[in-house]
Amino acid sequence: MIVFINDRPIRLVGPKATSQLTSSLKQEAFGDYDRIVDARLDVLKADVFQGHLLVLNTTPATVEKILALLQKAKSDHLLSITLGCLDKSACEDAIKKPFRIIKAAGGVVFKGDKMLLMFRRGVWDLPKGKLDDGESSRQGAAREVEEETGVRVSLGERICTTWHTYALNGNRILKRTKWYRMAVVDDKRMAPQGDEGIEKLAWLDQRQTKLALTNSFSSIRFVIDTVNQSVDQSMDN
Repeated sequence: MIVFINDRPIRLVGPKATSQLTSSLKQEAFGDYDRIVDARLDVLKADVFQGHLLVLNTTPATVEKILALLQKAKSDHLLSITLGCLDKSACEDAIKKPFRIIKAAGGVVFKGDKMLLMFRRGVWDLPKGKLDDGESSRQGAAREVEEETGVRVSLGERICTTWHTYALNGNRILKRTKWYRMAVVDDKRMAPQGDEGIEKLAWLDQRQTKLALTNSFSSIRFVIDTVNQSVDQSMDN
């Protein structure tokens, strides 16, 4: 599970993945991490939230402590947190507990080698939105794409699921979004949905997409990186 809090990725991994991480760290010092904290031995303080942080032996109580600190501490210098959980399921429950969960779905739409992006509220984004009552994620993803862009699509495989937080009317929201790969069927009526704050739509090639993502959210970059990785793997095979 990966959760984006304050647009910073918080990745939760289980004991097996944690063991693999620690084995590689023994060979490469800190490896990809700027700081490593053992929750059993170290007191978590706000000053640990810098660079790429790895927290070992994470429990639900550790998760609660981290969430509390992130609410209060400045995390301008934080890039990511990886939580090596003793019980991954329990830690996932703990990270969801303080939030109201909203379910959503969205799509990465392709037209040949170009990808559909939208410019909304000052950043580049992907079409997505909340599910209607009784609606499946696949149905909601296709509907939201057509409503926000005017483009009719056919659905492919699911890409990934992201979780990201935000505040709404004093409530702490955790939005779960299931993402699907899509192909354009008809874009003759393509137009941005203005009442959703969408200013423009664009079909962008790989170079243009990479440039646009410098002004986007970490969760959106994660989705597109996952798509690109799957494309690279299929080409290798």
